[in-house]
Amino acid sequence: MDALSPSTLAELRRPRPYPAVSVLAPTHRREPDNAQDRVRLRNALADAKKQLESDPAVSRERRIDIETQLDQALGEIDLTYSEDGLVIFAAPGEHQVWSLARSVPERVVLADTFLTRNLVAAQAAERSFWVLAVSADRVALWDGGSGHVTEDHAGSFPMTRDRENFDAERRERIGDTPSTFRDEGTRHFLREADTAMSRILRQDPRPLYVTGERAALSALEEVGGLTGQAVHIPHGGLAHGTPDAVWQAVRPVIAEEDRRNVETVSRELQAARGRKAFAAGVDEVWQNASDGRIRLLAVEENYRVTVRDDTGDHLVPAETGDLDSREDIVDEIVERCLDTGAEVRFVPDGTLADARGIAGVLRY
Repeated sequence: MDALSPSTLAELRRPRPYPAVSVLAPTHRREPDNAQDRVRLRNALADAKKQLESDPAVSRERRIDIETQLDQALGEIDLTYSEDGLVIFAAPGEHQVWSLARSVPERVVLADTFLTRNLVAAQAAERSFWVLAVSADRVALWDGGSGHVTEDHAGSFPMTRDRENFDAERRERIGDTPSTFRDEGTRHFLREADTAMSRILRQDPRPLYVTGERAALSALEEVGGLTGQAVHIPHGGLAHGTPDAVWQAVRPVIAEEDRRNVETVSRELQAARGRKAFAAGVDEVWQNASDGRIRLLAVEENYRVTVRDDTGDHLVPAETGDLDSREDIVDEIVERCLDTGAEVRFVPDGTLADARGIAGVLRY
């Protein structure tokens, strides 16, 4: 999934002339489950077109425009690289396709805004991060998520240095790497990279990992301002590396951080129990999320539950496919918590067994 930056999310949530069409379709990564994905996707789009045609509020001209956008979106989708869900947005003159590493319910929604909560929940579960790979002649930016990294061309990255009067490889051969990073030209180059990365972090804040030889990391620390918010990984060669090489270098560090984060969340939940600031189970968490009371939300990574809310103030379990059910209630909770400034943490399955898969620390 591409990064859902705050500016991108704000644009997606912008009101559109009715109708803004959202089509959600579950997909599968492997055979035989993925055999029917193409058929189900076409059926979902056919359903969207049927709803457009039967809606008296949609003019013929607008209907044809949106149907064209849906057809163009379908033509851009390559299910060979399917993840766990697809979201298609279409409105007059525009369409977008998002592939998610998180399942979505099959549905079509016509409204004056796009349905974004599944994207928001998938992005939160993805735990996106940046990797800045530094060398004396190239600085590369990598966009990371759960189990993968891809090189990113945001801003001015990758940054390369004019090799005139500069031969880093020769200096490395003669054992003069430290002096390479004392060279004023190199330091100016790293300073520019630091400034460019700082600009990206302001637009799309995420955890940042910086890789490079120790001399490169030291030089960047001296000339820039990223050190306070970055984790340094002493590993050279990744500025020219492959996605797999970068991922293998950062994976152990991320795994250790994830382990510590789970321990921290467990301690916070336990402390909240002691001071009566604790919510557990989807019904109790949903009520508190609706009131904006949750400060920290913890959700097991694969926790999904289908509910109805037709019995008053409480949610009750429902069957998947029930016309009155809400299949994405967990994603609704995640988006609501993020909208009200809560911290959202996804934890391994089984971590919250005593809280039935979802729990929250309350503000008051």
